[in-house]
Amino acid sequence: MRWTAIGVFLALSLLGCERSSEADSGPKEGAGAKVKPAPKASKEPIRELPQVDTSKLDDFSRAIWIDLVNELLSPCGEPVSVARCIAESRACNKCVPAARYVARLVDDGYARDEIRNIFRIRYGEDTKIEGISATASPLRGSPMAAVTLYEFSDFQCPHCKTAAPVLKKVVEASNGKVKLVFKQYPLPGHPRAREAARAAVAAQKQGKFWEMHDLLFEKQDELQTASFEDFAKRVGLDIKRFKADMSSKETDQKIESDIAEGRAAGVDSTPSIYVNDRRYIFPPEELSDYVREELDQ
Repeated sequence: MRWTAIGVFLALSLLGCERSSEADSGPKEGAGAKVKPAPKASKEPIRELPQVDTSKLDDFSRAIWIDLVNELLSPCGEPVSVARCIAESRACNKCVPAARYVARLVDDGYARDEIRNIFRIRYGEDTKIEGISATASPLRGSPMAAVTLYEFSDFQCPHCKTAAPVLKKVVEASNGKVKLVFKQYPLPGHPRAREAARAAVAAQKQGKFWEMHDLLFEKQDELQTASFEDFAKRVGLDIKRFKADMSSKETDQKIESDIAEGRAAGVDSTPSIYVNDRRYIFPPEELSDYVREELDQ
């Protein structure tokens, strides 16, 4: 199935659990801004980049790719096109992956304007996300991994349940190059999501976060009437300590801290995924390709 950019942005709401409409979804100013074309270094476009495999593209699609890589600016902020950056062997190590990214988007059927805006989300200076911290949050993978995935999730959101094994697989397949940082984002419309988040934080305090995480998603259909103490017993927690941590002010503060980070980053649905300092706007199933391009930089 091919996704248009309109479909991608709809997927953030239709394929995720939405926040309430009253909630501040974070800064979005300039979201529709156009990507500035690179200055014309020469009238003749660069048509061949041996570092980029375009064999999947037909002649029409390849012509679109040529136009775009000669128009879009280097991701490193230099006033040259992606194509010229590569052809002149400039120091920017993002240009080749960026050109491959454009080829993939063209092959997936995106229109020119859609690719310009998607490219901007990944590489634009004004679309960087700041303020998401890995401190005190559950981590899957190596702390020294080059790529960090941040996931804002809700244990009662069915889309979060679907995304969880995909994220785990991406981390495990990376051979230590990718790590996942989990952020609590219980939605008001899910009556036991907050309590489930407390249970997960309490389990984290005993070093059993991921065991509780997996169990909560496994038993998602039962959360409405579930006993979290029973869950705690199943993952081998000290029940007295678990109950105390579930009701502690510190646990609520951790959840509120994650929610505040999410709001500042523009979270408007769950799961919301960020790759390093960028919002990831595609279905979770496409994450491995995206991460591979990050690792190529």
